[in-house]
Amino acid sequence: MTQKMTRPLLLVGCGKMGGAMLSGWRSSGIAAAGVSVIEPAGASEFASDSGVEVYADAAALPADLDPEVIVFAVKPQQMDNVAPAYEKFAGNSSVFLSIAAGKTIGYFEGHLGSNAAIIRAMPNTPAAIGQGISVLCPNAHVSDAQSALCQDLMQSVGEAVTVNDEALIDAVTAVSGGGPAYVFLLIECLADAGVAAGLPRDLAEQLALSTVAGSGQLALSSEEPPSQLRENVTSPGGTTLEALKILMADDGLKPLMTRAIAAATERSRELAGG
Repeated sequence: MTQKMTRPLLLVGCGKMGGAMLSGWRSSGIAAAGVSVIEPAGASEFASDSGVEVYADAAALPADLDPEVIVFAVKPQQMDNVAPAYEKFAGNSSVFLSIAAGKTIGYFEGHLGSNAAIIRAMPNTPAAIGQGISVLCPNAHVSDAQSALCQDLMQSVGEAVTVNDEALIDAVTAVSGGGPAYVFLLIECLADAGVAAGLPRDLAEQLALSTVAGSGQLALSSEEPPSQLRENVTSPGGTTLEALKILMADDGLKPLMTRAIAAATERSRELAGG
C-alpha cells in the first residue's frame, strides 16, 4: 500500500522526467502534503495546480520549508551549480533522491555532507507514460521508512526495485536506462528490413511498431519466459526459424547486444568517475 507523505516534497527540476514524475505523484496522491518545484522556466503546466508551488530557485523557497524528500531531476551537467544550495536540508529528517545519470552517492555526499541521507536512482523514459522501471540505491544514512517512501515515489511512474550495491547502477544504466533507445532502434531496423523486402514504408513502420509493442505487453502478461514465447512462435521448418538462424548465430544478436551493454556499462563507470 502506497504511503502518503506528511511533509512537502521538493522537486528540483521539472523537465520531461521531472514533469512525468510530478504527474504521477499528483495522480497517486502520495504527495498529499504538497509539492514545491524549483524550475527557472516556471513549470507553467503545474503552477496552477492545487498543492503545487513553483519557485525560480532555491533562494526563493520559504525559510520554514521542511521537505520530506528532495528530488534532484536536473541534468547531470547542471548538478555542480544546483546541489550545494540544498546542503541546509542535510542532517535532518529529509532524504535526497537523485535521478541524475552518472552522479554517484559519493558525489552527493561531497556536496551535501557525509551525514546526508541519499538515494541514487536510475529511471527510464517510459516513466513519461507510467510504464518506466527504476532502480534505487540508498546510502547508509537512509532509513527503511525513507527507502520505502522513495520506492513508492518511483512506483508512481512504473516499477521500482531497490538494491544495496551501487556498483550495479552502471549495468542498470546500460540495460534499462538506455534500453528504450535499443528498442526504438529495433523498431527502425525491423521497418527498414520490411521495406527492403518489398513492403511500403508506412505499412512496414506500422507492422514493426505494433509488433514490438504487442510483444512487450505479451511478455509482461505471460507466465512463460521470453525463451518459451519465442519457441511458441517458431514452427519447425518455418519462416521464423530461418530468421532466427541468422539472429541466433555465433555472430548474431546475443553477442552484439552483450558488447553494446558492456560498452555502455564501461561508459557509465567513466562518467561516474568524473
